[in-house]
Order: sequence, then C-alpha cells, then structure tokens
Amino acid sequence: MYGEIRKFRSDLGVGVIRAEDGRSYRFEFGEIRNHRADLEGREVDFVASSFKARDIVVLAGSPWAAFGGIQI
Repeated sequence: MYGEIRKFRSDLGVGVIRAEDGRSYRFEFGEIRNHRADLEGREVDFVASSFKARDIVVLAGSPWAAFGGIQI
C-alpha cells in the first residue's frame, strides 16, 4: 500500500502514515527498510497490518536508497 509519512517523533521512534485508503497507520522506526533522516512528507510503500504499518520503504530520493544506499 502507498502513503505519506505525516508525523514522525524521532525522540520516541514512532510515526504516522496517511495511506491511499484514507486511514492512518502507526509505525516504529525499526520497520523502515531504508532509513532516512528527514521522514516527514516522504512517500512510502508499506504493508498494512491492522492499524500498524510494517516493511516500510521510503520512495523519495535515489532508487538506490531502496537498497540501503548501495554505492557503485
């Protein structure tokens, strides 16, 4: 499912994704597969499980970011 990170509290390591279905899903920082410092406003792809998001991939930036910043 696609969505956008609306809020992220770096001090707590939690945030909220607003999904394409109009629902909000909570997530923990550890569920992000390609970590970025600036998460708010970023588009993401994720798996929805109840009202929690997991296996989150940030879509903004270089396509190589999805692979953990592989350098060539």
